[in-house]
Amino acid sequence: MAELPRATAEAWYETRTVGDDVTFISEPFILEFYRCNIWHVRGRDKDMLVDSGMGVVSLRQQVPLVTERPLEAVASHTHFDHIGCHHEFDHRTVHRAEAELLAEPTRANTLADPYVTDAIFTALPPQPYLSTEYAVRRAPATRIVEDGDVIDLGDRHFTVIHTPGHSPGGIALFEAATGILFSGDILYDGPLIEDTYHSDLGDYIASMERLLDLPVRLVHGGHFPSFSGERYRSLIRDWLAAHDR
Repeated sequence: MAELPRATAEAWYETRTVGDDVTFISEPFILEFYRCNIWHVRGRDKDMLVDSGMGVVSLRQQVPLVTERPLEAVASHTHFDHIGCHHEFDHRTVHRAEAELLAEPTRANTLADPYVTDAIFTALPPQPYLSTEYAVRRAPATRIVEDGDVIDLGDRHFTVIHTPGHSPGGIALFEAATGILFSGDILYDGPLIEDTYHSDLGDYIASMERLLDLPVRLVHGGHFPSFSGERYRSLIRDWLAAHDR
């Protein structure tokens, strides 16, 4: 197999505005299945970052948007592809059930082992990156959240919805005023993962049943493209039906 080329740090991220003062940040050289969607949300008093990517290139250095104003970096959960750059931010938020993982990440507990190999890239990160030595840096939380807590940006308010199943401390963030849901990895328009080392199918079913009744207009998931509230309800119903619910 031919050795992959190296991407430059300057080319590693792409950004695109998607409306509602939300910016999509992507790592295009990672294959789509493994590529975390990073979401930047503009608020009146501060901004919010939902997940921070793999961490192989500095997000702060290459995406100036995330440095312009005070920012709260929220982890939808603590798998490697979602928390790689959390250590770059002063304000780090995670659900209580995964606070220990954010503080003491390992290749095993973040799923870097077995998923991080050269095969997940179309071009490798810049030197001196090596997949065999990749590890998430520790980023102890400065804020622990529970179900029902609110991320307050001044003029925007996102309610924390605890969504265990994919992982024990998974959360979604719902803005009732706009109907926008940041769903993390509990739901996206692609193959869902129910069988990681700390997944729980019973919790997954309960989370999906709870989410079904949410008045969602637009979903920005942890992977794959965003989708409508109609598609959201269809995906949940189909998933529940496939699990005899």
